[in-house]
Amino acid sequence: MQNYILKSKNRITLIGGILIAIAFISKWTTGNMSVFVWSLIIASILGAAPIAIQAYQALRVKVVSIDVLVTIALIGAFIIQNFEESAIVAFLFLFGAYLEQRTLNQTRSAIKELTEMAPESALKQMENGEFEEVEVDEVEVGDVLLVKTGAKVPVDGTVLSGEGIINEASITGESIPVGKEKGSNVFAGTILDNGTIQIVADRVGEDTTFGKIIELVEEAQDSKSEAERFIDRFSKWYTPTVLVLALIVWMFSRDVELAITILVLGCPGALVIGVPVSNVAGIGNGARHGVLLKGSEVISDFSRLDTMVFDKTGTLTLGNPSVAEKEYYGDNIEEILGYLAGIERESDHPLAKAVLEEIGRIEYRTVEDTEVVKGGGIVATVNGHRVAVGTVALMEKENIKLSEKVKKDVARFEKNGNSLVLTSVDGELRVLMGVRDQIRPGVKEDLLKLKKLGVKNLVVLSGDNQGTVDVVSKELDLTEAHGNMLPEDKSAHIKKLIDKGEIVAFVGDGVNDSPSLALANIGIAMGNGTDVAIETSDIVLMNSDFSRLPHALGLAKATARNMKQNILIAVGVVLVLLASVLFSEWMNMSIGMLVHEASILVVILNGMRLLKYKLRY
Repeated sequence: MQNYILKSKNRITLIGGILIAIAFISKWTTGNMSVFVWSLIIASILGAAPIAIQAYQALRVKVVSIDVLVTIALIGAFIIQNFEESAIVAFLFLFGAYLEQRTLNQTRSAIKELTEMAPESALKQMENGEFEEVEVDEVEVGDVLLVKTGAKVPVDGTVLSGEGIINEASITGESIPVGKEKGSNVFAGTILDNGTIQIVADRVGEDTTFGKIIELVEEAQDSKSEAERFIDRFSKWYTPTVLVLALIVWMFSRDVELAITILVLGCPGALVIGVPVSNVAGIGNGARHGVLLKGSEVISDFSRLDTMVFDKTGTLTLGNPSVAEKEYYGDNIEEILGYLAGIERESDHPLAKAVLEEIGRIEYRTVEDTEVVKGGGIVATVNGHRVAVGTVALMEKENIKLSEKVKKDVARFEKNGNSLVLTSVDGELRVLMGVRDQIRPGVKEDLLKLKKLGVKNLVVLSGDNQGTVDVVSKELDLTEAHGNMLPEDKSAHIKKLIDKGEIVAFVGDGVNDSPSLALANIGIAMGNGTDVAIETSDIVLMNSDFSRLPHALGLAKATARNMKQNILIAVGVVLVLLASVLFSEWMNMSIGMLVHEASILVVILNGMRLLKYKLRY
């Protein structure tokens, strides 16, 4: 019976509203007081039923909930035959609960959208070589699957054959589709916009990146910040306090209606719901934009950030060295570049790869008598010419004379943080290239946004030499720059900052820097959906898009502000209502309940604003 009544709450609310309308229409049109009174009595009894059941269930687990206060108030109003008040209070309480649930469901829309993106079926290759549709739960690691245009990728996997364009917004938050070909990685929940591909399943079910995102976002919603835990403790003491206050008022005034009104107006509904709705909406906004905020505690800490520490390679820079500057000396450079490319083809050094990418497609020359000079470069014979490729030290060893112009060029390249690749042919320097890891496009603007959001210190810690790190720091206008640092050195520096009382976030790739990610107050991984990034950090930028970092910080600050606003609204309304009932004559139960329910809707709607949050600068 209890379950049936609770399931019928919305219908009871509707019937109660109709009965109240009938009562007042009858009174105002015909003056029939019998219809007026009995309509209100029935509305009161119907409305009180689900509220009383919820109060009973709360008391069984030793919790004095809001429902307990309202139930006592309704019984009191009924006993003193104030049926008008009891009926209206019951209706407003139930109708408010309905509106709360409706609006709260909207705050969870981002999470609902995520779960609805989860694939349900897959085309699996059977033993006879044919592809058959199966439930996604039946797919195992190693299975070969077919994905057609418009279909969802069912698992994390690797493309075996075919080409296609995939929308990865569900993973990265980035709406621009990504091209996929043989060897490319694909993620569950993404959509193949165009093409047909065969993939082998690498991770299935809850182990997929998409599955972990949903799991972590759901956990984040369930987690509680320090503010929420305080409010939970506060409400446990607050509700009995209101009961005692109402009892004291009755003992001194002998005014039952006044005591009952205090019970109704003292309900801390908006206070209890205000903080969770802010956090849920903030986490939902982040999920939509490729920013995974792992819990309300993270949001609270992140919003108070003092210092942001960055790994350099792969975070501030792209992580792929390329030729940033070059100088050519003499004629026939095309032929000389052919010699250089022929030699670099035989090297697996990262600088060689960068040089080859810079040269592009060219006619290679036959390379003979190759000699690798440890720590210096390569000397070889190409098309009958002695060619040396490597460092300044190698050129000196080869007795290559460097002109004043070349020396100035070398000094300039080194000052700009380049690793040098020099090429000489038959004792004469012909090519100078400067190779360095390029700064991510837009990073300087993003760092400026972080400063505007209140980050006081921007620090880079890197294993690269100090000169290279200083160049990056100067270009990006960072507060501090430290080079030649091992992972343990980075951790020690972060601990030093925390010991000074600073709230520190560390931004890294989630692999080499896991100790620093774990030690910092907030670990932020440029994750690209990797397991290590998701598991190690507090915040994950799912597509390694640095530009999402200012959005994440701005969102955290907006969520923290929103939470404080909701607390002020809730506490302020309760204080005003209690003061009004004690020190004025116009306040009654009906008006109080109307204001009370309105305050709950206000804090919910205020929290929902976060779903549409966008950084303004």
